Amino acid sequence: MKTILYVVERDFKYFFRYKWWIAGMISMNLADLLIMAVVYTGMVSQEITQQYVSYFVFFAPGLTITALFAAAFMIGREINMEVRREISHYMLSLPIKRWELAIGRVLAGGFRGLVYMTPLLITTITITHVFTNVVPSPLQLLSIVAALLFISIGTSGLSISLAISTTSFEKYITARSVVYYVLFFCSTVFYPIDLIQSALPQTLALVAQYNPLSAGADLSRAFLLGYPPFSAFMFLDVVAFGLVFALVAMLAYMKVTQK
Repeated sequence: MKTILYVVERDFKYFFRYKWWIAGMISMNLADLLIMAVVYTGMVSQEITQQYVSYFVFFAPGLTITALFAAAFMIGREINMEVRREISHYMLSLPIKRWELAIGRVLAGGFRGLVYMTPLLITTITITHVFTNVVPSPLQLLSIVAALLFISIGTSGLSISLAISTTSFEKYITARSVVYYVLFFCSTVFYPIDLIQSALPQTLALVAQYNPLSAGADLSRAFLLGYPPFSAFMFLDVVAFGLVFALVAMLAYMKVTQK
């Protein structure tokens, strides 16, 4: 465990070298909420968000998901660069087993995403409390954080799996963009599931329904806004996503470092 924590610490220090990138990303996330969501509140029909106070309040929990996803995905870019420049050979020269290195990289990406989104989660809780006067219990807050952690670890694993599947940076960027569009815009992060089911083909509606980002956003709304109702499926969905892609990334990373 001590060795794994060394790997996590190393990736944490590397991540926070991008201070201006982090500041820019946080500014962009807040702009999404304070500009885009405010504008959309006046454009979106109230029938679409009739269970919520406004679109602004509906989107606030989705803000943490967007921030979490972007930060956790960053680890893939770094690992893709390491594979292309053969820095992974240096990593293998360290007194660290391959499986320890693989677990450390996946966990580092997940924890980096969780730390990055923490200020935005606090912002979301504050906003939803102001508009709805709802205060989540300690157990509900713990459930939200646990679900977001599994999403972050799964996103980290997905990013690493894409990063080591190709040595071409351009192909990695293309694959990342496709994943972004599918997971982001075919989810309840931006739109309620009722609207998605009525506006999109059945196949895409099913993707949105079982999308782990949808489960994470709706779980947060269930405890912060009281709607949609909480269901065990929401938590099981994010747990399965986190465990499956963490395992896939670990196996793939161990394989690529054997070459």
